[in-house]
Amino acid sequence: MSDTTDPLVTVFGGSGFLGRYVVRSLARRGYRIRVAVRRPDLAGFLQPLGTVGQIRGVQANLRYRESVERAVSGAVAVVNCVGILSPSGRQSFEALHAAGAGAIAEASRDAGVQKMVHVSAIGADAQGASGYQRSKAAGEQNVFSALPDAVVMRPSLVFGPEDEFFNRFASMARIAPFLPLIGGGATRFQPVYAADVGEAIARAVDGQARPGAIYELGGPEVLTFRECMELMLEVTQRKRHFMNVPFSLAGTMAKLGGALGMGPLTPDQVRMLRHDNIVSAQAVAEELTLRGLGVEPTALEVILPTYLQRFRQAGQFTKIAA
Repeated sequence: MSDTTDPLVTVFGGSGFLGRYVVRSLARRGYRIRVAVRRPDLAGFLQPLGTVGQIRGVQANLRYRESVERAVSGAVAVVNCVGILSPSGRQSFEALHAAGAGAIAEASRDAGVQKMVHVSAIGADAQGASGYQRSKAAGEQNVFSALPDAVVMRPSLVFGPEDEFFNRFASMARIAPFLPLIGGGATRFQPVYAADVGEAIARAVDGQARPGAIYELGGPEVLTFRECMELMLEVTQRKRHFMNVPFSLAGTMAKLGGALGMGPLTPDQVRMLRHDNIVSAQAVAEELTLRGLGVEPTALEVILPTYLQRFRQAGQFTKIAA
């Protein structure tokens, strides 16, 4: 049974892809966890990550300040993992990444919360080409304006069993005769394992991160878009051709795909692919990285086979059947 005297941490977006790893890392440390989500009835799967009563879902919507204030009440720390890759209806970049992050920070400040960890993204830039990048930068600014000692985590491309990158392209490779290489596939990523990001955030909650710092989180190696696709095909044991797609054409295709409710990328994501998504030399020099927090990053090739084998010809039995 969870002890009601254990410190309470509120995790916004705790039932999402990254949030569940944050919840797991915090639960292992003995924190009580309040998972603030729009649909707490869909967050029950998190409870087995802790002891009885340790993890509890509560309703919160970042567009309604009262629900945010209730969610942070009594917490010693707050983690914001809310994020979307593409807007939908009232769930816009501005509403969630920018205004929503500010609402959480302001409510945390007013409630006397001791620590806040905010998840942003490498590439956050007020002058960025994409709405995603600009909204992430605005969110960081709003957080620091309310809580100057908050810690910001900027991960690169996050991978794991629930990711929307490798799973999406592996699914495409099952039926498509070729895979598109946007801009020739030269964009560089530093894929980081979701569990490593979750551990880094938990260590920040523990007080091991520098107050007011921005950490850039990447894996142990830098890979191009093409190399990521080649590794995915190797793991799924499929042979597919590549087709180079110029950025201009990719943008047009993304617009058409969005109108039809199809396509692997949005126009906003195509714009982001024009820029590398890797940890900066400055972050490395200042030890504002995973290793700076004492977390040894996990290699992509170690984890990818554990969840992409389902895309093989006969799933996990492919090698036996051969």
